[in-house]
Amino acid sequence: MPPITLDGWVLGFATRIDSCSHVELQEHLIFANPHRRIDGWIRANPGRVDFITGLLYTLLCMPAALGLASSTSSPVSFAAVLMLSVIQSAPLMLRRRYPWAVTLVVAAGHLLQLAFDGLILFSQVSVPILVYTMAVYGKRWQSFSTLGLGLLGALLATFSMFGASRYSPDPTPAFTFDMMISFVGLALVVTLSWTFGDLARTRRLAMKSLREHADRLEKERLIERALAAADERNHIAREMHDIVAHSLSVIITQANGARYAAAKDPEIAIETLKTVSDTGRASLKEMRRLLGVLRKDEELENRPLPSLANVPVLVESVAVSGLDVHLETSGSPRKELPAGAELTIYRCIQESLTNVIKHAGPDTQTQVHIEWTSRGLNLTVSDDGRGAGSIVLEGTGHGLQGMKERVALYEGTCTALPRAGGGFAVNVSIPYTED
Repeated sequence: MPPITLDGWVLGFATRIDSCSHVELQEHLIFANPHRRIDGWIRANPGRVDFITGLLYTLLCMPAALGLASSTSSPVSFAAVLMLSVIQSAPLMLRRRYPWAVTLVVAAGHLLQLAFDGLILFSQVSVPILVYTMAVYGKRWQSFSTLGLGLLGALLATFSMFGASRYSPDPTPAFTFDMMISFVGLALVVTLSWTFGDLARTRRLAMKSLREHADRLEKERLIERALAAADERNHIAREMHDIVAHSLSVIITQANGARYAAAKDPEIAIETLKTVSDTGRASLKEMRRLLGVLRKDEELENRPLPSLANVPVLVESVAVSGLDVHLETSGSPRKELPAGAELTIYRCIQESLTNVIKHAGPDTQTQVHIEWTSRGLNLTVSDDGRGAGSIVLEGTGHGLQGMKERVALYEGTCTALPRAGGGFAVNVSIPYTED
C-alpha cells in the first residue's frame, strides 16, 4: 500500500467535497465550526435564550427552596418560601423583553423576603443579574434607579441577616465588623454588576452607531452611484443626440439632393452619395466610441474627441450638404481652454447647424463666429431663416437643453433666441479657467 502524502490527502478531501451535494457541504461546514452557528443563533433569538436560561435557573432554585421550606413546620411558611423563590427567579425568563417590569417584580419579591428574618435563598442571585440587565438594556434613569435599589437591598439584607432576633441586642466590635463586611461585600457585587453592564451598554451603543453609520454610508454610496449613472446617461444621451441628429440631417439632405440630381446629372448624384457614405461612416465611428463606454469587456479603438481644430471640417461637411454657412474667427487666445470646453464648443456648433438644417428652411445663410477675448471664448451661430417657431412645434428641445447643460459645466452662458430682424441666433460664452 503506497504511503499517503499531504498533497494526496488534500486532493482526496477536495474531491470528496466537490462530489458531495450542496446540503451535505452545508452540514459539513456547520459541524466543522459549530460555535459560530450557536453564537449566531443566540444573537438572533434573545427572547428564546432568556426563556430557556430563566427556566433552567428557576428549576435550579427550586430544590434549594424546597430544602429550606421543608425545615419549617408551618404549611404557610412552606408555601411562602416556594412562592418567594419563584417570584425572584421566574421573571428572568422575560428580562430583556420587559426589563423594568421584571426588576420591579423581583424587587417586590426581595422586599417580601425581609419578613422572614435571616432567610437566604439561592434565587437572590437574580439581583446582580437584573442590575446588569438594566444597566445594559434599560433607560438611563432606570439603570441608576436599579443601582440604587440594589444598594438599598444590600443594606436591608445586611440588617435582616444581623437582626436583633438572632444576635445579642448589645453589639460587639466583631458583630459590627461582620455587618460592615457583609454590606460592603453585597454592595460590591451590585456595583460590579452595574459597572460591567454599563460597559456592555456603551459597547452596544457604539456597535449600533457603527452599524447605522455603515448603513448610512451604504445608502449614500448607492445614491452616489445612481446619480453618477444618471449623469452618465445624460452625457451619453447628449452625445448620441448630437451625433445622430447632425448626421441624419446631413444624410437626409444629401439623399434628397441625390434623388433629384440623379435624373439630370448622375455625376452630382454620385458625389452626393459619397458625402452620405462619409457622413454615415464618421457617425458610425462616433457611435462606436460612445458604445465603448457601455461595453467594458471589449477593446475598442476610440477616435480622439473633437476640438476647435475640427470645427472647419464640421462647417465644410455642412456646406457640402447645401447649407450656405461661413466660418469666421477673430482674436487670439490668451490661454488654452480645457479639452472638455473645446468639445463643448464643437457640440454647440454642431447642434446649432443641425437646427438650421432642420428648421430654418431653404436658402438660409448662416454665420459661425468664434471670438477670442481677454475673458474667454464667445461663439455666435446666427441665421436668417424662419426662426424658432418650428423648434417649439416639432422638437422637444433636447438639443438646446443639452447645450445649456454642457456650457454650465464650465461656468459659461448659453442663450438661444430669435433675432429681431428674422432668423435665429445662438450665443455661447465660456470663460478661461483661472487656476
